[in-house]
Amino acid sequence: MVGLLTITNLTGQEFLILTVIVVVAGIVRGFSGFALSALVMASGVLILPPIELIPICWCLEMVASILMAKSGWQEADRGVVFGLVIGSAVGVPIGLALLTTLPVETSKLIVLAIIIVLAMTQLAKIRLAFLATKAGLYLSGLVAGIVTGVAHVGGMVVALYVLSQNAPAAKMRAALVLYLFISMFTSLVYYILADVMNMQAVWRGLAFAAPAALGVWLGQQLFMPRFAAYYRPFCLSLLCALAVISAVRTQAT
Repeated sequence: MVGLLTITNLTGQEFLILTVIVVVAGIVRGFSGFALSALVMASGVLILPPIELIPICWCLEMVASILMAKSGWQEADRGVVFGLVIGSAVGVPIGLALLTTLPVETSKLIVLAIIIVLAMTQLAKIRLAFLATKAGLYLSGLVAGIVTGVAHVGGMVVALYVLSQNAPAAKMRAALVLYLFISMFTSLVYYILADVMNMQAVWRGLAFAAPAALGVWLGQQLFMPRFAAYYRPFCLSLLCALAVISAVRTQAT
């Protein structure tokens, strides 16, 4: 255990708290198809700065995506997903450039503000009609990429785009799963070039991979089609609450 804490550069308490956060976030990802990174960011930002949480989230999303990619590929609109991925590939370096130039405390508040705004927009079921156009597709991908670079929560932007299509819950979940899986590879290149993905980040990702996988598996067991309409409001409400609490605590310290 001491060796694990050494290579991850975490205290025992930090490691335990992050493990609990990762399992819960994995459960949410398992039955909703998104919000793993957002939940880790909203809670973990009190322990680590966003720039250090991003590569951890990448590793966790990769684990979740591998476990869930099959269903996403079978059910999602692949043309839409690829359009989003193209836009995202352009946006990620822009978001990373913004994040790496910001002071840590400022980056924390910006990340939490992004999460709160995106979650509340979806809770309010705001549908932006222009997103249903071809231009809206690529714009959504671009914004998702920028948000991924800043906070690794691009899936929430994509969820907002899919919401504008008035798509069934199952199709939305599948599109999110497939988008997150494919966009992982493009974002990894930028993370390596920006030295965000380093050996410490890799060790941390590996350390939390098993708890994430356990959470995703549990979440998949909990997914029941008849309750599909309630999953998203629950996840978004939880996300808002956690982000607000973290923002208040960040300001108080």
